[in-house]
Amino acid sequence: MSMDEKKVRLRLEHISQSYVVKDEVRNAVNGISLDVYDNEFLVILGPGHCGKSVLLNIIAGIEKPIDGRMFLDGEEHSQSDERIGMVFQKLALMPWKTVMGNVEFGPEVRKVPKAERRATAQKYIDLVGLSGFEKSYPYQLSGGMKQRVGIARAYTNNPEILLMDEPFGQLDAQTRYAMQEEIMKIWEIEKRTIVFVTNNIEEAVYLGDRIILLTKCPAMVKDIYPIDLPRPRSAVDPEFLRIRKEISGNTDLAL
Repeated sequence: MSMDEKKVRLRLEHISQSYVVKDEVRNAVNGISLDVYDNEFLVILGPGHCGKSVLLNIIAGIEKPIDGRMFLDGEEHSQSDERIGMVFQKLALMPWKTVMGNVEFGPEVRKVPKAERRATAQKYIDLVGLSGFEKSYPYQLSGGMKQRVGIARAYTNNPEILLMDEPFGQLDAQTRYAMQEEIMKIWEIEKRTIVFVTNNIEEAVYLGDRIILLTKCPAMVKDIYPIDLPRPRSAVDPEFLRIRKEISGNTDLAL
């Protein structure tokens, strides 16, 4: 099925954002328009501090743009919505709560009955490979395990669209590769729509159905790359390397 035939879950039209810093207006996002399709793994790729996270915050309803409109399932969208979840780079896990306590927190706040929320939380704890760590506290976990908790927590809230803001950026290389494989396995099982932000070209090509390449700040759409590679993908596959080289030649990102 081509992208044109897929259902558009989220549409951005001419989204712009700016801030006043020391009496000077600074543009962060400039006229971004794009569609996000149902069950798509969309990657937003751009250099550091280009406005990627600002764009994600706008999609999440955390910030309101100064210009432009967004549509969620065809209806105008401008504020937080339970259909959209988010995984931050800095997870802010609650240190006084166990893995189970952190993962089930959202449904607990919404007064979901204990047995029901525990069953849902356990499903995603198992899915992210943390079975046996339900009673552990964040200080007892590695960086990769904490990220797994954050992903399980987001899925337990049952979002239809999951936003991920450079979730693996602070991990060491080996753990980062492992987490890329893990999130791809989860996505292939769950088939939810994901919008994933990164500044890593190889990560973008490994994960994405499409890559939206952004410019330096203020962020604008520079190019769009459909990635038609079978999964699981190999970083040494000749076509993978060709795409990686093509994108790197069109950006200021480092190889």
